[in-house]
Amino acid sequence: MGFTSFLCIICILNLNQFVKAENLDVYIVHVDHAQISDDLETFYDSFLPTNTNLAAASTNSTTDQPRILYRYRHVISGFAAKLSAADVEAMRQMKGFVSARPERMLHLHTTHSPNFLGLNQNTGLWKKSSYGKGIISGMVDSGILPDHPSLADRGMPPPPAKWKGKCEFISRRWACNNKLIGARYFYHNSGTEPPLIDQIGQGTHTSGIAAGNFVEGAGFFGNAGGTASGIAPLAHVAMYQPCKYHNCAESNVAAAMDAAIEDGVDVLSMSLGGAYLHRFTDDIMAIGAFWAIERGIVVSCSAGNDVPKSKSLSNEAPWIMTVGASTMDRKIIATAVLGNGEELKGETGTDFPSIGKLHLVYPQSFYTRVSNCVYRFNTDVRGKIVLCNSEYISNRVEQGRTVKKAGGAAMILINYKSDGDTTFDDPHVLPAMQIGYVDGLKLKAYELSPVVPAFSSRGPNKVSPGILKPDIIGPGVNILAAWTVSVENKTNTKSTFNILYGTSMSCPHLSGVVALLKSAHPDWSPAVIKSAIMTTADHLNLKGSPIENEHLKPASVFSIGSEVGIIVKRKVDCSKKKSIPQAQLNYPSFSIIFGSTPQTYTRTLTNVGKANSSYDVEIVSSHGVNVKVEPHKLVFTKLGDKSSYSVTFTRTNKGAMNSTTQGFLRWYTADYSVRSPIAVVFKN
Repeated sequence: MGFTSFLCIICILNLNQFVKAENLDVYIVHVDHAQISDDLETFYDSFLPTNTNLAAASTNSTTDQPRILYRYRHVISGFAAKLSAADVEAMRQMKGFVSARPERMLHLHTTHSPNFLGLNQNTGLWKKSSYGKGIISGMVDSGILPDHPSLADRGMPPPPAKWKGKCEFISRRWACNNKLIGARYFYHNSGTEPPLIDQIGQGTHTSGIAAGNFVEGAGFFGNAGGTASGIAPLAHVAMYQPCKYHNCAESNVAAAMDAAIEDGVDVLSMSLGGAYLHRFTDDIMAIGAFWAIERGIVVSCSAGNDVPKSKSLSNEAPWIMTVGASTMDRKIIATAVLGNGEELKGETGTDFPSIGKLHLVYPQSFYTRVSNCVYRFNTDVRGKIVLCNSEYISNRVEQGRTVKKAGGAAMILINYKSDGDTTFDDPHVLPAMQIGYVDGLKLKAYELSPVVPAFSSRGPNKVSPGILKPDIIGPGVNILAAWTVSVENKTNTKSTFNILYGTSMSCPHLSGVVALLKSAHPDWSPAVIKSAIMTTADHLNLKGSPIENEHLKPASVFSIGSEVGIIVKRKVDCSKKKSIPQAQLNYPSFSIIFGSTPQTYTRTLTNVGKANSSYDVEIVSSHGVNVKVEPHKLVFTKLGDKSSYSVTFTRTNKGAMNSTTQGFLRWYTADYSVRSPIAVVFKN
C-alpha cells in the first residue's frame, strides 16, 4: 500500500510540473532604464523566478527552452520571457520592475507606380538622390526570395561602412549580395520550410516596391508590361522576419526592430499591425519606432485594411509615418457591351480573348440564396455570363473557379455598396471582370485615379485625436512587384511578378520615397523628411479635382491623410512638466476637436528652399469654421532660418454632433509650395 501511495505522489508531482510548464506564456517585461548596468544579461536574468535562465524542470519540448527569449537593447528597456502569472506577481515586488503584460499577435496588412509618383530616369528626385544609393531600407516582413531579379546587385555599390548586419540563410543555396545585404529571422522555426524564405510572398513584394532593382520584361498575364523597379532602386535591402506566415508575435517584432536599429538601417518599413490599443505604452511598435527615430531612422507603417469605417487605423503614433492606400492611373480594362449598346468598363488581371454575345444570368447559391457564386447554383449557368457579388480577395478567383466548374462561359463581379468603385486586377481562370457598385446596379437592372479604396483604414486618430492620421496615402491597389512563384505557371524564369493590393503595398512606396530623400538630404532628420513628404503631397487627382473615395466622392482627410517613462526610458513626473494640447505639436497638419471656444495653435517652419525668400499664405477654410493666420507673410534670409505663425480656429455654426469638415492652408512662393491639411470634428 505504501509503495502504491508513493507512486501516486510521484505522478501527482509530475502532473503538477507539467501543468505549471503548460501555463507559461510569453510576456513583454519593462524595467527601469536607470537601473540597467553594463551587464545587461545579468540584470535581466535577475528578474527570473530562479537564478537559472532555463525553464523549470520539464522534458516537455514546448517549454524546455530558454526562459528569456529576447533581451532588448534599443526598442524598450526590458525583455521577453516565458513566465507564469505567479512569476509576474513575484516580479512586481522587485526593484526596477515597471510592468509586464502578455504579448499580442500582430498581423501582416496584406512597375508603373514610380512614374505615377513623378519618378523618371535621369531627372528629378531619382537623379538628385542617385536612385537612393547608400541608403539601407530595413523591411520587417514575411521573409524574402533572395534570388529574385529585383534583388540582383547589378550596379549596386557595397554596403556602407556603418553596416553591422548579418545574413542568416541556413542553406548555401541562398546568399546575400550588394542589394540584399542582410537577412535575419526572429521566430522559433519548427516547420519544414527554411526560415527567411518567403512562403506567402508579401515580404518579397514589399521589398521590390521599396527598393527593387530594375527588371526588364515584367508583366502579369500579358498586361502591365515594361521595366519594373522599386521607388529607390539603388538602395540596399535588409530583411527582418518576425512572422510565421501572416502571424507576427509581438516579442518577435520587437526583436526584429531592435536588430534593425543595431545593424544601422536608415529606414524601417513595416506593413503590419494589430488590434486597437488605448495607450501608446501598450504598443510595442510605437515604442520601438520612437527609439528608432531617436537614432535618425524614419519609420513607415501601413495604416491597415479595416474597410471604410472611421477610427479603424493601426500605427497611430505621431512619430510614425502612417500610410493609407490610393489607386493609380493604371487599370487593366475589360468592357461589357449590353444588348442596348451601353458599355460598362471594369478591371481584370488576365488577358482572355473577347467572347461573343451571350446570355446574362444572376443566380443564387443553392444553399445560401445569396448571389456570391461560392456554392452550387440554383439555376443552369452553362454557356452564360454569370453575375456574382464580389467577395474578398481570397474568394474572387475562387468564385471564378466555381463558375467555370458549373459550365459558365464568363463572370462579372459586382461590388457591394460599401466597396463603391474599388476594383482589382485578379488572375481569373476564365474571362472575367469586376465593376463598381453603380455600374452593377445598371447591370442588375438590365438583367433584372487616385481614389482612396474601400479597404484603406480611416481616421480620426483614437489614441491622439489632436493628431491627424493617416499622414499620407500612397499607391496600394493593383501593384505589380516581385513575387516568389510564377502565377502564370512559368517554369523557365525567376522573373516572377504579381499584382496585389493593401496598405502593405502603400507603406513601402513611401519607405522608398524616404530613402530617396535621405540620400538627397543626408542632414535631414526623420521629422523633416516626414514633414517634407506630407506638406508637398498632391491633394488633387490627375484631373485637377479633389482626391475621391471608393464612392467617387471627395475623400475626407481622415482617409488621405500616464506611464510615459515606458516610452522615453526615464522616470517622468507629469505634475512637474508643462503639458500642451495635442494639436499644439509642431505637426504638418491640424486636427481640431471643436466645442464652442476658439482655438489657437502655432507652427514653426524651417527654410530648406532658397535664401532670401518670402512665403505668402492661402487659406481654404473648412465649412463652419473661420481660420485666421498671423502673420500673412513669412520671411527667411538664409537656409535653415526658422519662422513661426499662429492659426486661430473659430466656430461659425453649430454643426451636427460628430460631423466633420476639412480645409487647408498653403504657404507659397513662385518656386515652392507647402500645404497643411485641416480636419475638424464638431462636438457639443
